[in-house]
Amino acid sequence: MSQHPFARHAATRHPGASPILRSLPEETPIAMVYHGSTHAVMMASPQDIEDFATGFTLTEGVIEDASQIEDLRIVAHEAGIEAQMWLAGDRGERLAARRRSMAGPVGCGLCGIESLSAAIRDLPQVGGVGIPEPEIAAATDALRAMQPLHDETRAVHAAGFLLPGQGIVLAREDVGRHNALDKLIGAMARQGMDASKGAIVLTSRVSVEMVQKTAMAGAGVLVAVSAPTAHALRLAEGAGLTLAALARGGGFELFCHPGRIVTA
Repeated sequence: MSQHPFARHAATRHPGASPILRSLPEETPIAMVYHGSTHAVMMASPQDIEDFATGFTLTEGVIEDASQIEDLRIVAHEAGIEAQMWLAGDRGERLAARRRSMAGPVGCGLCGIESLSAAIRDLPQVGGVGIPEPEIAAATDALRAMQPLHDETRAVHAAGFLLPGQGIVLAREDVGRHNALDKLIGAMARQGMDASKGAIVLTSRVSVEMVQKTAMAGAGVLVAVSAPTAHALRLAEGAGLTLAALARGGGFELFCHPGRIVTA
């Protein structure tokens, strides 16, 4: 199983049947293993696995702080990669409340949830700072400049963290939009970044789980290049999350909680 993020393959471009060499992103099974038991298997890009494991564990509500992962080991196998984790205290009990057993497709954020109530969980109320309107309008273009895997393959998503006055200070990529966000959140937690000090920026639509993960990370502003679903908007409204979507071409549409957008 390749751990390189992409592979090159021959193809032909039509019309004309011109031979080309195309870079294709890899999809690798990534197993989240806690105390020796597999909790979830996700198809993801085989890079930034420590960030992915940390972010996934945080956004699933298994832990509240990255320091509660006492040990994290990345183990490569022929069939994929294991992120083996040992958690502090009784954190393992949280796995029973939100237990998963999934080998889902890359776009699937809620595969394997065992009850309807687990799919739409209660979210914390988020805080957050004000962000100037021009920075929101330029956020997705700024993120686009930090996507080397997308430049190579044209087939992956990204999530970035925008700090007012500094632009996009951190970004992560993955074949799955949920995975890219988990990787970003994990990287921020491992680097001690406070999500409430800026905005999460996405290259995707805003689905329910993208709102859930953003709220669990503690960010008060979510910016996306595409539109939200109706239920994702309802969740954002309930969590106090400022949602700016369809952010492209120097503009955006503001859907809820406008108080954090600072206008001239």
